[in-house]
Amino acid sequence: MADKEKKEKKNVSAAAQEAAGEAQEAQAQEAAEAAPAEETAEEAPAEEKTEAADAEALRKQVETLNDRLLRTLAEYDNFRRRSQKEKEALYGDVKAETIAKFLPAIDNFERASTADSDFESYKKGIEMTVKQLFDILASLGVEAFGEKGEPFDPNVHNGVMHEDNGELDENTVSEVFLKGYKMGDRVIRHATVKVAN
Repeated sequence: MADKEKKEKKNVSAAAQEAAGEAQEAQAQEAAEAAPAEETAEEAPAEEKTEAADAEALRKQVETLNDRLLRTLAEYDNFRRRSQKEKEALYGDVKAETIAKFLPAIDNFERASTADSDFESYKKGIEMTVKQLFDILASLGVEAFGEKGEPFDPNVHNGVMHEDNGELDENTVSEVFLKGYKMGDRVIRHATVKVAN
C-alpha cells in the first residue's frame, strides 16, 4: 500500500504540478496578450503628444510667416508713399528751377516794353533777348530743329502742306512754319513744315 500511496501522491503531485504549470502558462499568455494593449495604450499618448507638438510648431510657423508678410506689406506701402512724395517734390523742384532760368529773359522783355528808344535799338534788344532764350534752352539740353532743305522725317516733322518744287529733291522740307524742339532723343514739339514733292 505504501507503494500505491506513493504512486498516488506522485500522480497527485504530478497532476498538481501540471495544473500549476497550465495555470502559469495561462497567466503568461494573459500577460502577453495584455502587454501589447498596455504598449498600445502607452504609444497612443506618445503619438498624441507628437501630433500636438507638430501642430503647435506649424501654428507658430504660420504666425511667423503671417507676421513677416504683414511687415513686408507695411514696408512696401511706406516705400510707395515715400516714393510718391519724393517724385512730387522732385517735379516741383525741377519745374521751379526751369522757370527760374527763364526769369532773366522775362525781365529783359519787361524792360524793353517800358523803354523809350528808336526802332533799331528796340529790334536789337529783342534779338538779344531771343538769343538769351535760346541759350537758356541750350543749357537745359533743348535744341531746335527744322530747317529748309532737310530731308522730311515724319518722326520729327509735321508736314501740313505739299508743293511741287523743281529746285528741291522729293520729300525735302521746302518751308518751315514752326521750328521743332527736342531734348536728346525726345521730341518736345514737331517742326511744322511744307514738303516738296
